[in-house]
Amino acid sequence: MTTLKKTVLFSMLLLAFASCKDDEVTPQKAMATFTVNVENVLAPASYLASGTTNFLAPGESQTITFNAGKGQFLSFATMYVQSNDLFFGFDDSGLQLYDDMGAAVTGDVTAQVKLWDAGTEVNEEPGVGPNQAPRQAGPNTGMTENGVVQLVNDGFTYPAVASLIKLTLAHDGGTMFTLTLDNISGSSSIPSPLAPGNWVVAGMDTPLFTEGQAASAGLEGIAEDGDNSKMTTRLTDATGFVSPFAPGVYAVHSMDVNPIFTNGAGDKGQGLESLAEGGDPSALNTSLTGAMGISTNGVFNTPVGASAPGPLMPGNSYSFTFDAEDGDYLSIATMLVHTNDLFYAFGENGIALFQNGSPVTGDVTGNVQLWDAGTEVNEYPGAGNNQPARGGGTTGTDENGNVMPVNDGFTYPPVNQAIKVTITAM
Repeated sequence: MTTLKKTVLFSMLLLAFASCKDDEVTPQKAMATFTVNVENVLAPASYLASGTTNFLAPGESQTITFNAGKGQFLSFATMYVQSNDLFFGFDDSGLQLYDDMGAAVTGDVTAQVKLWDAGTEVNEEPGVGPNQAPRQAGPNTGMTENGVVQLVNDGFTYPAVASLIKLTLAHDGGTMFTLTLDNISGSSSIPSPLAPGNWVVAGMDTPLFTEGQAASAGLEGIAEDGDNSKMTTRLTDATGFVSPFAPGVYAVHSMDVNPIFTNGAGDKGQGLESLAEGGDPSALNTSLTGAMGISTNGVFNTPVGASAPGPLMPGNSYSFTFDAEDGDYLSIATMLVHTNDLFYAFGENGIALFQNGSPVTGDVTGNVQLWDAGTEVNEYPGAGNNQPARGGGTTGTDENGNVMPVNDGFTYPPVNQAIKVTITAM
């Protein structure tokens, strides 16, 4: 081969090699647009706590312990057995458990108890009527009245309430109360047992009965026959912890970033405390903006279908959208409002948005935990007076603890019965 041919061939090989190098472009990372839906799936509940009162013969008593916060009321109903359909109870709004200055109500509260007529059975003379519980042949045997609940006013004479029943309330500290119910009717003109009844702790808008309205089937059972089974079933189904979620924050970030918290370490002082105690995500969102490793962040605060920001009530959801690429992670945080400093979030590193190059979609609730920010001492969930709904938010006792999964001795709904987080990608 001549020198000229060798030179030409060598040049062609160099060009071919160079051309191949030019074609080796770095592969583009997969990208997607994600929409995240955060839903409050807590079951609605009307009562924070509920229970039953016992059959109490004259001279017998019962104690009931419960938790309650400011703005909550105690209601009860128990039959005056020597009657057709009379029962003892507070006003239909219940007994206010804290006064207007925020002090717990204690002592003898019998003066707040009244004798009510359920309006379901025609009254007979107290203590002798043949259709009254001690003498009737069976339950529900009296003449139907078709009336409404009202204070007894039937022309008969009844012993004074204070000679039949006594209620004493003690405040045990924090949000705990003990109610003592005494049957003191033994020396009255008409001694009478107190039949099994019910009690509840709730806001003033969820009474056991309403004056001037027809009695419920459960109240009729209590007032006519001392049968609290129907009322107990209804109250059990309507009792439990329920709470809105507060507006939250999200961050899209690299794998090696803990944008919101570090498990087992104290709060970073970048806004988590405000989010977890007061439901305000603004400071945390500001600290995330432009931080190293954060590509996108923002606040989610307007329920789907709403026209303005607000808390997330059961059955509603927040939604937000962002762009991300393979290698990105997502972190979120939203306060469980009826607590002192608890919030829902993924782990400290968030969750990967891509798996094997494909965007993650579907239900990711299994990655969510209920976290304790460690910044404020926890109180009874739904009753703590330093929780936002009762005027708190930043007023509780400083805890100076660490962020960790909640483990405070109180009971909370399972995570998947409280929150649902789903991701869709396109």
